[in-house]
Amino acid sequence: MFHIAVSFDVPAERRAEFVAAALEDGRNSAADEPGTRRFELITDADHPNRFYLNEAYDDEAAFDVHAKGPHFARFFEIIQDFAEGPTRLIKGTRVEDDITTA
Repeated sequence: MFHIAVSFDVPAERRAEFVAAALEDGRNSAADEPGTRRFELITDADHPNRFYLNEAYDDEAAFDVHAKGPHFARFFEIIQDFAEGPTRLIKGTRVEDDITTA
C-alpha cells in the first residue's frame, strides 16, 4: 500500500474553506477513484490552523491517478491563494511483515 502525508498551514479566517475543500476532495476521491483506500484530514493538536492529509492508495500508480484527477485539481484550485503547502511528510510504500502466525 502506498502512503502519502502532507501538511498545510492556513489563515484562521480561511480555515472553514480549507476544511470543506479537503473533505470534498477526500469524499469524491474515495467514491470515484478505486485505488483510494484512505483519505484523512487531521488538525494539529498544537496549531489549530495546521492540517495534515493522511492518504493511502493501492499503489503509487493509484496515487498518480488521484494526482491527475479532477478532485485533486479542484482542491488546489480552491486553496491555492491562501494555503501554505503542501509540505511532504511521508511518501512511500508500507513495509509489510511477511511472517504469518498459525
